[in-house]
Amino acid sequence: MLEIENIQKLFDDFSNLTVLIIGDVMLDEYIIGNVSRISPEAPVPIINITSRYTCLGGAANVALNIKSLGANPILCSVIGNDKKSDDFLNNMHRDNLSVQGITRSSDRILTTKYRTIGNNVQLLRLDSEITQPLSQKDEQIFYDMLLSIIDNQPIDAIIFEDYDKGVITPAIINKVVAVAKEKSILISVDPKKRNFLAYNQTDLFKPNWKELCEGLQLKNGSWQDISLHDEVKQFMVNKQHKHVLLTLSDDGVVIYRYKNENFSHLHIPAQVRTISDVSGAGDTVISVATLCLAMGMGMETTAVLSNLAGGLVCEEIGVVAINKEKLVASVTQAR
Repeated sequence: MLEIENIQKLFDDFSNLTVLIIGDVMLDEYIIGNVSRISPEAPVPIINITSRYTCLGGAANVALNIKSLGANPILCSVIGNDKKSDDFLNNMHRDNLSVQGITRSSDRILTTKYRTIGNNVQLLRLDSEITQPLSQKDEQIFYDMLLSIIDNQPIDAIIFEDYDKGVITPAIINKVVAVAKEKSILISVDPKKRNFLAYNQTDLFKPNWKELCEGLQLKNGSWQDISLHDEVKQFMVNKQHKHVLLTLSDDGVVIYRYKNENFSHLHIPAQVRTISDVSGAGDTVISVATLCLAMGMGMETTAVLSNLAGGLVCEEIGVVAINKEKLVASVTQAR
């Protein structure tokens, strides 16, 4: 299925690409420990803490994946003036990510997800966030910054990494897509419900099953239903999307293509793996898929590589970026 003759060269050539990632960023904070008893105060486990760590999440994890694959990421988002936003910037410096695309607003706080893990099982998650859309003032400041970067640097692809936290607005989408089309910049989207129908004329639209059902208001059913394929076809025609890559977790992915009035779909099953954590798998899929398309790979090859990459990160606990060497080895074995 893979038509690439030199897998290593493809991944090496990723270093020639610069990708603009626009979206909601966050911190993922983990408290790790052991559980051996139940609290006498309430029927909850007592965690004896053994370690803590913090990592970049949301659109920032996409930037880490792009970087891990050898390309140059430019992460663009709006954060707050709170302590967690300071911590976020410190983590970006730690991970050698550019902060040129980050703006700050006194009206926002940084989304932070606190996870407690006891005996290798997630027991609790606490979220601290603001999810309303950017104010008109912050939206204009953010767009002006985005336009400056796009006008002054060679951008090969733009990824909209939407977590429904308010940074991506319909106005931002419309303006950036228009500029990208003028400059022939590839556009990829990892959507959520709020802006699902706001995107038009993308090169790659990548929902998971839940996001597709919510976005298109589909009734309960299966991704194998003929009626679903008809719904996706109409959606692609109306929105002028070139490709839809539907991720299905354990069932792999489905590619939908619509070109010259010809519609087709292809299911690519997932490889059997020991799954530890599915967190961040979608970030990896959109990263690999975008780079492959930007390198001129066909959609089938792109989907196979992305599917393999998404499965690999599920073998790790927590949100992690793809390991380039492991992916190359996995692709070679799959051939």
